[in-house]
Amino acid sequence: MREIELKYGCNPNQKPSRIYMEDGSELPVTVLNGKPGYINFLDAFNGWQLVKELKAATNLPAATSFKHVSPAGAAVGLPLSDTLAKIYWVDDLGELSPLACAYARARGADRMSSFGDFIALSDVCDVDTAKLIKREVSDGVIAPGYTDEALEILKAKKKGNYNIIQIDESYVPAALEKKQVYGITFEQGRNELDVNGDLLSNIVTKNKEIPDWALIDMKISLIILKYTQSNSVCYVKNGQAIGIGAGQQSRIHCTRLAGQKADNWFLRQSPQVLGLQFIDSLGRADRDNAIDVYMGDEYEDVLREGEWQKRFKVKPEVFTREDKKAWLEKNQDVTLGSDAFFPFSDNIERAKKSGVKYIAQPGGSVRDDLVIECADSYDMVMAFTGIRLFHH
Repeated sequence: MREIELKYGCNPNQKPSRIYMEDGSELPVTVLNGKPGYINFLDAFNGWQLVKELKAATNLPAATSFKHVSPAGAAVGLPLSDTLAKIYWVDDLGELSPLACAYARARGADRMSSFGDFIALSDVCDVDTAKLIKREVSDGVIAPGYTDEALEILKAKKKGNYNIIQIDESYVPAALEKKQVYGITFEQGRNELDVNGDLLSNIVTKNKEIPDWALIDMKISLIILKYTQSNSVCYVKNGQAIGIGAGQQSRIHCTRLAGQKADNWFLRQSPQVLGLQFIDSLGRADRDNAIDVYMGDEYEDVLREGEWQKRFKVKPEVFTREDKKAWLEKNQDVTLGSDAFFPFSDNIERAKKSGVKYIAQPGGSVRDDLVIECADSYDMVMAFTGIRLFHH
């Protein structure tokens, strides 16, 4: 197929809309089900690039959960602990395939942001992954293929209207990419940066010890940042993003936003949250919302509202700031990647609060010495890549 007509562009008033190959060749994608829209395809193509690179860098299946052209989560297919399976709402599914584990991690890191996501998978979608996707609120999925049974499961989603895209994994895009803004054509070389160990060899802190698993997390953070709207930072732990800050005008606001998401991810593993007893009829999305409010500082006020308590079988105790702080101090050995340099050491101070030990950033600020000094004060390991990863 050389062209796919779309219902409309970013908004319903933006017509006509289509995707096509400028040279007239065949598109490298096939729509197997549904009718993907303009933003769906933007998420699909950015997500596919991300998971393809994650798999190449780690030799593990990868998945990402995209929303509005930035990842809400991304991960490789490492096994789930019992605690992670519980907070990701997959503990009832038994042992999952590596690809399903990757998507459970990608979806579960920030479930509120992932609500209504577009999914990208590095490998052929299997039954385990399809069953997991079927039960989540999602707009669609892109993958290099689908088993027959997985395809039938997905086709039944959203009353038969779920968007399923198959991409030719051998497709190689042109070296130059173009887009138009206000009728003016922009052209640039594609960002073909190979994120590898050599990129992380310039360690500028006194502590220069990077375990192999931390090096993998650093590479994962940088690959995720390649496809995240700038400014952006990404917190990673054990092969998955646990907090992504995208599209902020200030670097510190990115670091705070992503840090809060990372904190929430870890707070969900606390005894207080794991012990919440929801009413049986409460769905997963409503449980996620309830947990988010419960972990927030305003919960003590919310407790006074009788309507709120109808979500629980047993009235929860207040999760105090002191208790949350004590629990968060247990989160250690987190990796932080940044798409551009940290202009001030306040970013390092905020990262420390979320357990960051390893940092990958381009360097190049006039205050690099102060940033390094701050990292040294916490015995962090920081690598300067020398490469900026802006994405717009």
